[in-house]
Amino acid sequence: MFTVASLLDAFRKLNPFTLWRNPVMLIVEAGAVFTTVLAVVEPSLFAWAIVAWLWLTVLFANLAEAVAEGRGKAQAATLRAAKRDTMARLRSGTTVAATELQQGDVVVVAAGEIIPGDGDVIEGIASVDESAITGESAPVIRESGGDRSAVTGGTKVLSDEIVVKITQKPGESFVDRMIALVEGADRQKTPNEIALNILLAALTIIFLVATITMQPFAIHAKAENPGIADSLALTGDGVSGIVLVSLLVCLIPTTIGALLSAIGIAGMDRLVQRNVLAMSGRAVEAAGDVSTLLLDKTGTITLGNRQAAAFVPAEGVTEHELAEAAQLSSLADETPEGRSIVVFAKESYGLRERELRGAAWVPFTAQTRMSGVDVDGRRIRKGAATAVMAWVGAPDEAVGRVVDGISASGGTPLVVAEKDRVLGVVHLKDVVKQGMRERFDEMRRMGIRTVMITGDNPLTAKTIAEEAGVDDFLAEATPEDKLALIKKEQEGGRLVAMTGDGTNDAPALAQSDVGVAMNTGTSAAKEAGNMVDLDSNPTKLIEIVEIGKQLLITRGALTTFSIANDIAKYFAIIPAMFAAVYPGLDALNIMRLGSPQSAILAAVVFNALVIVALIPLALRGVRYRPSSASKLLSRNLGLYGLGGIIAPFAGIKLIDLLIGGLL
Repeated sequence: MFTVASLLDAFRKLNPFTLWRNPVMLIVEAGAVFTTVLAVVEPSLFAWAIVAWLWLTVLFANLAEAVAEGRGKAQAATLRAAKRDTMARLRSGTTVAATELQQGDVVVVAAGEIIPGDGDVIEGIASVDESAITGESAPVIRESGGDRSAVTGGTKVLSDEIVVKITQKPGESFVDRMIALVEGADRQKTPNEIALNILLAALTIIFLVATITMQPFAIHAKAENPGIADSLALTGDGVSGIVLVSLLVCLIPTTIGALLSAIGIAGMDRLVQRNVLAMSGRAVEAAGDVSTLLLDKTGTITLGNRQAAAFVPAEGVTEHELAEAAQLSSLADETPEGRSIVVFAKESYGLRERELRGAAWVPFTAQTRMSGVDVDGRRIRKGAATAVMAWVGAPDEAVGRVVDGISASGGTPLVVAEKDRVLGVVHLKDVVKQGMRERFDEMRRMGIRTVMITGDNPLTAKTIAEEAGVDDFLAEATPEDKLALIKKEQEGGRLVAMTGDGTNDAPALAQSDVGVAMNTGTSAAKEAGNMVDLDSNPTKLIEIVEIGKQLLITRGALTTFSIANDIAKYFAIIPAMFAAVYPGLDALNIMRLGSPQSAILAAVVFNALVIVALIPLALRGVRYRPSSASKLLSRNLGLYGLGGIIAPFAGIKLIDLLIGGLL
């Protein structure tokens, strides 16, 4: 986890102009500088031990941030390798460097060439290798028109030739933005982070004032009890500067102050590991507060391709006979539906695929609305009910009732016929992905409402929504309907997340609080969203919400632990320092630490070491379990609140025993 590079970065971050963004640690560094000067003026083993551990406290805080950033820098190095010096061939025939391309330029890219910049395909179709960006080795198809026209600079055309209109501005390519984001250069603090930093700064000021006000009491103590001055680390002016700084550092919220930045960076990194690029830390945080999820039906909730689910034979026809005819008519059908019929007949009825010699295949057309085969004197067709029955020449009322029943259930009926008779109906279902109901149950436990968006009619949409287990659905949805639904949810105080890939999705993506654009989608969609899924997997939205919630839970848990730590350290240090002057405080000295000096040093050492101990948790994140807010709060208080109180008592006592004989 800790590398030489991250350690060097930690030292570089000691620069106060870098550290000013973290007010808590800036005060600790200022205290370390002050105690260093005091230790030089009046050296002692106690003074130099305090100096060393104060500097280590700042260094460990910087190390947490450096380790979190290190993962992003490794990815940035990979992206820089993909961003090579490329020449662009303009449509006019001129060749220029890719860095000189302007928004609106039109370039031609042939097989074997690198796409010089981000843009949209305006002519042609090609197979493109996007592994340099997505890590996925399988090539993808990019074509003009539709929702798969966007291409990314640095990817490679494998076949054919395309004409691309550049949509990026110089220096603002997708790869450039990815590099800046994963390195953390553009990571702005989120509103919650800013609020927490203000709270930490306020607590720091309060403890600073409280520490300074101890001076008059210390002066009074020395005047009344001059013999105990040495044991209390008192000077003629009260408590020594080194002790004051030590007390301040131990009582301000240094633990969460040291880890806050690392928690935010690690949250974005967890998304990067799942091939999701968050355009800002605010988007990740908003994902954790989402209360409404809008999910497209096709490809997200369902497999996207209708699958054969049952063969319903006509009167006088066996299921096996219908299955054989349906399979024969589908052997040359390369559509997902056709292939599913072949597989279903094989798995359910033991019918193997076979080669048909002399077969005349009849392809599907929009005019005939059916397909089939003529072989060995048999003429078999499958397709829309009205088309097939018209081909047979006579409607079958019983089959018609089956067709109506399948349609009413949300399925798609395909009628199969041979020559002059109808054999039966193939029931095609838009199959809900396995495990989706369980995922939506988890969302409900988190208080998240799920809404399925589909272009299907309300009856079909209702059937699939009930099977999937979503809370609500929007049928026959248009882009305007999506936008209106998002605004309605937001007016009720809800945060909304959705996915999209087309230009018509751009307004809704821009309006939503978390808009996840598919990398395969258009440039307009990617510009409108605040996240881009490089894998173009709409289901990823659920993972994104879970990562956002894990970020918020981790920050809350470590904040609770840090504040509880401070309370425990208060009871450890103050009684040990002043019990000799104010005997009544001895009742609070439950640790029975060896001496005031060992108590102070033990607290400073523990304060530094606990930061190192918590770095793995800050980077990995607190384990997330779907639960209500009240249960999460109880768990935080029970585990991290109580643990934050117990850990310092045990840790400081152990360190005091180890160093007691050295002072």
